[in-house]
Formats: sequence, structure tokens, C-alpha cells
Amino acid sequence: MSSKMIFVNLPVTDLARSKNFYESLGWKVNDDFTDDNAACIVVDDNICLMLLTHEHFGVFSRRPIADTKAATGAAYALSLGSAEEVDRLTEAAVAAGGTEEVNADKQAQEAQVGMHGRTFLDPDGHQWEPFFMDYPGAQ
Repeated sequence: MSSKMIFVNLPVTDLARSKNFYESLGWKVNDDFTDDNAACIVVDDNICLMLLTHEHFGVFSRRPIADTKAATGAAYALSLGSAEEVDRLTEAAVAAGGTEEVNADKQAQEAQVGMHGRTFLDPDGHQWEPFFMDYPGAQ
């Protein structure tokens, strides 16, 4: 396990539905860190999502949980290896019950700098921004 990893803690209203959604994107559940309160979703070797029931999420913060269906709490940008990967991930998200948001102005701005991005919301309204940018020095 890498010494530096990112764990994104997301409150979810239906843990089973959220696990199924993220598995439909091709991401894996780590059963070692999954129970009735939480599920660990492995995005890659250094990025995991912790899907937490609302009750369990309350252990981590005394502040109220944001209504991410009504307002944006954060946008999770995920750099991918190609425009085709961006499209495949977004299409998988929509097929699994997510919602795509299209912002033509944003897409035009991204295209001007050689970027291809799309936006989708998971069933709880968490906003994902998969993107590809072919920039100098990229591997």
C-alpha cells in the first residue's frame, strides 16, 4: 500500500445502491473495509472512496450532511488516459443510474486548452468530472 493515498468519504442514502453504482463503473469493492455502515471502493492504487451511510458519516462530522441533490458540495475531478476513457466512464455512470450534466460553455473553454471533460452525478448527487488533457510532459 502506498504511503500517500486519497480516501474520499461520501455520505450515501442507500449503501447497496451506491456500491452497485460504483461497481458498474468498473471500480472494485475492498471487502476488508466494507460492512453494513461503509464500503470501500477502489478507484486505483492510490484513490479509494469510502461510501458511508448517513448515520455512520455523522461520526466524522457534527455538521449537517449537505443535500448534494440540491446543491454542489464538491466536484471530484478524475484525470483519465484518453478522451475515450472519459466517455466510457460517463456512459457507464449514466447506464448505472447516474445523471450527466452538460455545460456547453465549460466544454468550449476546455476544448480551447485541449481538454475533454464530462460531468456526471452519482445517485446521491455527488459530482464527478472525468477529464483528459494531452499536455506536454504527460506520460
